[in-house]
Amino acid sequence: MQAALVKLLVHFFALLPLRFSHAIGTLLGYLGLIIPNSLQQPARTNIDLCFPELTAQQRLQIYRQCFVELGRAATEAGALLLWNRERLLRLVKQVSGNELMENALAKGKGVILVSPHLGAWEMVGLYASLNYPITSLYRPPRMEEVNLVLKQARERFGATLVPTDAGGVRALYKALKNNQLLGILPDQSPPEEFGVFAPFFGVNAITMTLLPKLATKTEATIVYCFAERLAKGAGYHIHYFPASGSLKDKTLPEAAALINKDVENCIRQSPGQYFWPYKRFKLRPEGEAPIY
Repeated sequence: MQAALVKLLVHFFALLPLRFSHAIGTLLGYLGLIIPNSLQQPARTNIDLCFPELTAQQRLQIYRQCFVELGRAATEAGALLLWNRERLLRLVKQVSGNELMENALAKGKGVILVSPHLGAWEMVGLYASLNYPITSLYRPPRMEEVNLVLKQARERFGATLVPTDAGGVRALYKALKNNQLLGILPDQSPPEEFGVFAPFFGVNAITMTLLPKLATKTEATIVYCFAERLAKGAGYHIHYFPASGSLKDKTLPEAAALINKDVENCIRQSPGQYFWPYKRFKLRPEGEAPIY
């Protein structure tokens, strides 16, 4: 029943222009601010932890925008998951830093496209797949019917999705060896045995070690990217950013800290569009008190 409802809503929103979908999403976001729900407390906690230098009013503004963007993320799914190539490309109004991709691929070592849960992260993978061969790690949702819809939609322009297991990791190395793109979301908490603690906005967070291992073993170039939602449903602005430093000769904790710093820099470009309800600091170093 839940899966059928999700599919129905996705197809409904696909019928609407993006400006209408985002308008409905904005309303849903305001409802999410008013009606008590499980997203509110972790979002407020994370924003307060990550921006101690801001005033309470400034943090509240980020919190409010976050919920508006969550609503828009839900309603834009119809367009992003079902529209054809031409309609989707018309939503991309500006691309900044595209030369970083071209220069990185010219090196012949592959590119690791690192996209935080910022803005329309679905658009990042879709736009990349419209221009380059890309392989991305994929953690399927629990509902099988929804999983089929998502996987088909994300692969419809030629992307390859691989599971988060040993076979998936081998596929990532193969893609880089063939000078292709590899897509990774860097800000999900891995199991403790696959991560190290590193500062994220000054707070220790368990951080994946797969990304630095891939980069150092293959000499692939890391490029950061996010798709900024434009006002009034106008579309998206794709931003590419270079890594701020080399991971070569870094320890895993040092490399993880550098990656987190670059992710921070992306988020600071548009902090209200980040997915703040995610419990990024749930796992604590030994001896530290729980945060949530």
